[in-house]
Amino acid sequence: MSYSDPTKLGIIACPGAEVFADNVVRKLSGIYKRRFDRKTQALSSRYHISQELAIRKINFSNDANSGYLFMPGPTDKYRPPRFKINARHTFFANGEIKTEILESIRGKDIYIFQDIENHQPIAFNEGAVKRVMSVNDHIFNLFVAIDSAMQAGAERINLVLPMYPYSRQHKKKGREGLTAARVGAMLENLGADRIITLDIHSREIENCFDKLRLENLHASFQIIEKLMSIVDIQTENLVVLAPDTGAVDRNKFYANALQRPLALLYKERDYSKVSKNASESNISEMRLLGDVEGKTIFMADDMIGTGGTLIKGMKSLKDLGASKVICAVSLPLFNGTAIDDFDAAYRQGYFYRIIGTNAVYQDELLRREWYIQADVTGLFAQIISLIHHDRSLSSLLDNRDLVAKLIKKQMEKGKAKQGNLGFAAKPGAEQEIPIPPEEVIPYGAADKP
Repeated sequence: MSYSDPTKLGIIACPGAEVFADNVVRKLSGIYKRRFDRKTQALSSRYHISQELAIRKINFSNDANSGYLFMPGPTDKYRPPRFKINARHTFFANGEIKTEILESIRGKDIYIFQDIENHQPIAFNEGAVKRVMSVNDHIFNLFVAIDSAMQAGAERINLVLPMYPYSRQHKKKGREGLTAARVGAMLENLGADRIITLDIHSREIENCFDKLRLENLHASFQIIEKLMSIVDIQTENLVVLAPDTGAVDRNKFYANALQRPLALLYKERDYSKVSKNASESNISEMRLLGDVEGKTIFMADDMIGTGGTLIKGMKSLKDLGASKVICAVSLPLFNGTAIDDFDAAYRQGYFYRIIGTNAVYQDELLRREWYIQADVTGLFAQIISLIHHDRSLSSLLDNRDLVAKLIKKQMEKGKAKQGNLGFAAKPGAEQEIPIPPEEVIPYGAADKP
């Protein structure tokens, strides 16, 4: 492993995914810098040499093993890696898209980022052209980028798709297509080796692949971290609620982690209707299993689309006596008039806060008082680093131990505060946890002497 410059790792950002990719690159740079510091400190201590000499020896080894005459950068300092691959994306007048890779990626482990739900104006042709892209436009842009990487000789192509395309079209109820499976098959046939996604709508989608691997990440650590910054989980009368039967397993995880009771909001749907907005959803009836009166309700789901069913559910909970409603989603899509609908629902007191991640690019949402954003770029950076160096992903894919440690740390912090001040923390007071996720997550055996 090259601790100084992992030259085999490259990141290509499709138009629309640049912000997320750049944030992941920054987190990756921090991971490799900390790893390099730990390595030089360990070598310095073990071989009784100065850390400066250890740095020079590592740089010498990297230069000696490089295919170039020598690696660029100083010989006595850390050489920061450059992960981002230069690429040009061109939009033609007839609507065609072209991706050109502007440097050699032969033999590299390439990660192509795409945000299929970015519906903001996107720059092409070095900023000369701006277009609002549909989901289908983004998918075809991804196809073009994959083919460019294949033609350029990439050794392995990994796709970073926080939102899996067409993930809600994963099962048949009649004469309809299994589009989620077909999109996956197309990506595999184009040459993709792996997809990294966040809270995929259905794990059944994995069954459509022959050899392609799918890594399904969870934002529960980052969401609980944000939840603890807006409520005191020790003193708050908290109930975890599954907003529908499909979200029971997800909310059971949160209930077990937070040691709180689990309730269920059962919804009868009329599938002959398509949910268009908050007032025109396909819910025909709701029933509650559990007690919410006077309680703070926390519920988690994978995504918010138009938000109509969620707003109806939150209104129903308030009518049943819930004191405060907090919702968390991994993929805050907010399609159509959803933001305006949630503004109206917030003014009517239906909910307190919505926690979402930055896996989907949102600009207008960040200006809302009721919206809190959790950063998952550190999680993606860790996964990319582990995959690139062929390390185990189990500690991140099953993060129950990490979540338990986070909650235990918060509990101990709360007890210490009560002991020092002589009174309990005020419910709802913000308690920021200054520990970024990539610091909490261990790298694994590669970092051990």
